Amino acid sequence: MIGLLVIVLYVGAFFGSFFLARMAFKSAFEKKGFNKLKTVTFGDESAITANRVASVISVITVFWLWVAFTNSAIPLPKFPGPFSGDMNFTYTAQLEDGSTDDATVTMRVYREDIQLTLDEEGNPGREPDEAEVEPGDGFAKNDTLTVARYGFKVVNVWQNDDVSKADGSSIIALNGQPVEPGDKIKVPEGTIGLTDKGTPTFEPAVGLRMARLYLPAPEVVFQRFIWLNKEGYQGYTLLEHTRYSLQRVLLGFIIGALVGIPIGYAMGLTSWSRGWFDPIVEFMRPVPPLALIPLIIIWFGIGEVGKVVLLFLAALWIMIIAARSGVSGVAITKVHAAYSLGASKWQILSKVIVPNSLPDIFTGARVAMGVCWGTVVAAELVAANVGLGKMIVTASKFQLTDIIIVGIIVIGVIGFAIEVGMRKLENWLIPWKGKV
Repeated sequence: MIGLLVIVLYVGAFFGSFFLARMAFKSAFEKKGFNKLKTVTFGDESAITANRVASVISVITVFWLWVAFTNSAIPLPKFPGPFSGDMNFTYTAQLEDGSTDDATVTMRVYREDIQLTLDEEGNPGREPDEAEVEPGDGFAKNDTLTVARYGFKVVNVWQNDDVSKADGSSIIALNGQPVEPGDKIKVPEGTIGLTDKGTPTFEPAVGLRMARLYLPAPEVVFQRFIWLNKEGYQGYTLLEHTRYSLQRVLLGFIIGALVGIPIGYAMGLTSWSRGWFDPIVEFMRPVPPLALIPLIIIWFGIGEVGKVVLLFLAALWIMIIAARSGVSGVAITKVHAAYSLGASKWQILSKVIVPNSLPDIFTGARVAMGVCWGTVVAAELVAANVGLGKMIVTASKFQLTDIIIVGIIVIGVIGFAIEVGMRKLENWLIPWKGKV
């Protein structure tokens, strides 16, 4: 339900912001020069460039959705949150002789992340004080209990009644509505009902916001980010976790590129190489790196070598296919033109094939880097004691969602920075892309 709502809101924000931004920043949507005549790319990336206004609005929208679905203190519009405070409901108990009596249950719903008071020994952990109520007359007595937001409470109303459940007392109505075991009744503060054995229950309303366990607020994640940089986790600071993961990814990718690109060129230039390597490449390409972990452990052990080899294999097949595609995609007319001008085979390779295949190789490199970042979590499962993947996996075992999100954000930011850097490098090294 919440996932569908997020998608609807994000799509609505996309179209709504488009029309509003188009009206406010009309000049930003108008193409300049010959580019205004281009309607499709056909391999020319200059036809469509990223609208920076849209990028900013997209990031703001994602951040707002994050705030809106959490109990954040950031002053932005939020969706209805969980119920907090005191609520009452009545139950009607009936004895075997048919006599009935009503009593009131007062539930105090408290924030699950409040600073709990200290007990008599000075230790934290005691729940907030229960509301004070008079027990009332009759055999059914009034009750008071506490329950945390997003929690659930089975209310043993017989613990202070004069007649227990074993003596024949049973609940026949809640808030005046007849109920049977297993029934539930919606109230503004949540849901009351009976268990299959007839004991009253109360579940506070949660609204549309998610509990901190599932999605912590942005400020909570930021505080954890600061804490990880100062105190660290599992004996290493966040910077050290990041450094180890980054050097593993870069080393695996570089080795994969150094091996994969020559093989791809060979497959694109000679039929013997294509026939020799094609079955191996096409067989290994669909195999996910995760499936290779057991063999990696057996062959290379649980040290750094195994992790780098796994990342190397994640990048290798992508770089082979990218280089092969780049060579195969060179227009034959360019090769013929070079031959007609008296170029040698080495000149054709260095002046025609390599320059024209570089765009495909860079595209493959960007994809390979993304796959390597996705594989580093699995690579650091191979008995690693440091790394972003190791930090995320360890935190998940203890349900430390804020640490998990910090790790995901760091991986995403670094991946984005690498992508932008490779785009800049591509524009610098291949200024002719899409122009020849």
